[in-house]
Amino acid sequence: MKTKSTSESAFFNPRILLGFVLCSIAVLLALVGLGLFSGGSLSAQAPNADQQSSGPTVGASYKNDISPPVRSMPPWKASDLKAVHEANENPKVPYRHHDTPDPVIQNSHVSTLNLLAPNLPATIRNFNGIPFPGVGCNCAPPDTNGAVGQTQYVQIVNEGFQVFDKATGSSLLGPNSISSIWSGFGGACETGGSGDPVLLYDHLANRWMITQFASATGGAPITDECVAISTTGDATGTYARYGFHLGSNFFDYPKLSVWPDGYYMSMNVFNSTGTSYLGPQAFAFDRAKMLANLPATFVSPRGPLGGTIDPFLPADLDGPTLPPSGAPATFVGFPGQATSPNYTTYHFHVDFTTPANSTFTTFASPPAAGFTALCPTTRACVPQAGVSSSSNLDGIGDRLMFRLAYRNFGTYESVVGNYTVSAGGVAAVRWFELRNVTAGPVTVYQQSTYQPDSTWRWMGSAAMDGQGNLAIGFSASSSTINPQVRYAARLATDPINTLAQGEAHLFDGTGSQSGTSNRWGDYSSLTVDPVDDSTFWYTNEYYSTTASFNWRTRIGSFKIASGSPTPTPTPTPTPTPTPTPAPNFSLSISPSTVTLHRGGGTASYTVTITPSGGFSSTVQLSVSGLPSGTTGGFSPNPATTSSALTLNVSSSTAKGSYTLTVSGTSGTLTHTATATFSKNNKP
Repeated sequence: MKTKSTSESAFFNPRILLGFVLCSIAVLLALVGLGLFSGGSLSAQAPNADQQSSGPTVGASYKNDISPPVRSMPPWKASDLKAVHEANENPKVPYRHHDTPDPVIQNSHVSTLNLLAPNLPATIRNFNGIPFPGVGCNCAPPDTNGAVGQTQYVQIVNEGFQVFDKATGSSLLGPNSISSIWSGFGGACETGGSGDPVLLYDHLANRWMITQFASATGGAPITDECVAISTTGDATGTYARYGFHLGSNFFDYPKLSVWPDGYYMSMNVFNSTGTSYLGPQAFAFDRAKMLANLPATFVSPRGPLGGTIDPFLPADLDGPTLPPSGAPATFVGFPGQATSPNYTTYHFHVDFTTPANSTFTTFASPPAAGFTALCPTTRACVPQAGVSSSSNLDGIGDRLMFRLAYRNFGTYESVVGNYTVSAGGVAAVRWFELRNVTAGPVTVYQQSTYQPDSTWRWMGSAAMDGQGNLAIGFSASSSTINPQVRYAARLATDPINTLAQGEAHLFDGTGSQSGTSNRWGDYSSLTVDPVDDSTFWYTNEYYSTTASFNWRTRIGSFKIASGSPTPTPTPTPTPTPTPTPAPNFSLSISPSTVTLHRGGGTASYTVTITPSGGFSSTVQLSVSGLPSGTTGGFSPNPATTSSALTLNVSSSTAKGSYTLTVSGTSGTLTHTATATFSKNNKP
């Protein structure tokens, strides 16, 4: 996330001062425009997600349309031209982690089979991406990410995007400002775009997704998400544009993913001033409607989960094999818990037709190996050559790094991700592979902290190719080297828990970053070519000269294995999984029987709902088997833990003993419990 405070030097540069004046005029005109929209072309905004923290929130796009081809649109407009400004830290997520010894450190480039490494091929393509100022943003950090499609590679930064021919690395479009995509759209997406961009390629539909968050007021809080879906596989063509108002809280660090039934997003949510962490929140956008260029909705089954819950990421589908039919979207949480840290695995079942049926539940909690948190008090601790410690870089060790990559290999599912920890006194990449995240039992198949020497490694991104080979791209720096772009890898046949192929240099920076609020990142991106399902594409930032506000970006592609494809692995040894039950519940009722006299009256019971497997949804209750003259009701209904059942038995109800059946339904789950009541002839 970035702020809009100007640096002192900007006011003494006539060109920048002119840009600042033009920007101010454009913002003033935009605000006037917004006033005109409020009673006209823009429909009512969606309900505030933060006002419905315990139940589903449904929001409609406040506008959608089809853009002109972006190749024919102006690359930027006056409001994109801003004075140089630094980026403050993202609002802080509280650190609760308790440091413990790290039992999974890989502190050598040599595998357990003593195979010499590195053994990685050189890059196939290696070329510069968008440089500072990122069109007209004049801001830092760049938040570099991108994706590869059939014939194009698209990169996005704060606040610009560029389309490249992936075969040659030559530019096909741009760089253009992200906000230029929303020219003529109106609202926050046209005038309040504020970065944190994410670009994805939906390989199932051959479409591109370009997103950034926005402010409806021109400042804090960030309340909107702007999503554009290309109408074809050409990233320079037309886009279906959507503006979504999420609520009145501060929605930070959006990360999106592709799943067959929706586009999913995670947000770190803070109060409107960004001073209090409210927890992560999950969203699902109606992918089918957006691919058809129709008005679309989002569903958030629960609001922010609470300030004690660590951030999570949605799983992003790689490869041609879909998840199991009907499989829920999977989210995985950062293991920052103070005790018993784990990779909390959540399931999001979305129902766009009946949103009240949507659920977000905890499915499993496989344990994470112990680790030491990276610079939890300052965050800015990564050294660089040629600058003082006051310019140390932000390690961002309080969350999972983009992306959380999912693959279905047929006989098992894999999700791979990474985060940054402290090991051996330096920053190190902790990577992990979870298996069977949708059907269970969820297991940690492998996890390891990559710290082969005294270089600091952070800002990683992980992915697997179609054969199960794994790669991780990352930044590397130390007090003796300028920040570099590197990658490390393992073959599917290598011993587990090792990046046994070692690492390679994608590009070595020749300068360090000074100032710029110590920011670096806040993320990078590694994606896999959908054509051959084996070529990795990675993008990250670097500096060519030591300076402030002068970042560069690099794009490179590489393969891990050459020659014959690496066979899909048969894991040896296979860890013995700890069964993780699916979310469920049971019902019980007490007392087992109640006796009433001939005049009738009320019979009172307590129905208890006992959850299992992380079940946390509500249960709708009903009662059957009641005789004529008797009615029953529950309070509350639906219920989460227990409910009082009251039978009203009239004097007309015939004497006898009756069995009543209480049914509880939640989604596709239904369970029952029975009890009796008797009526006799006693007065």
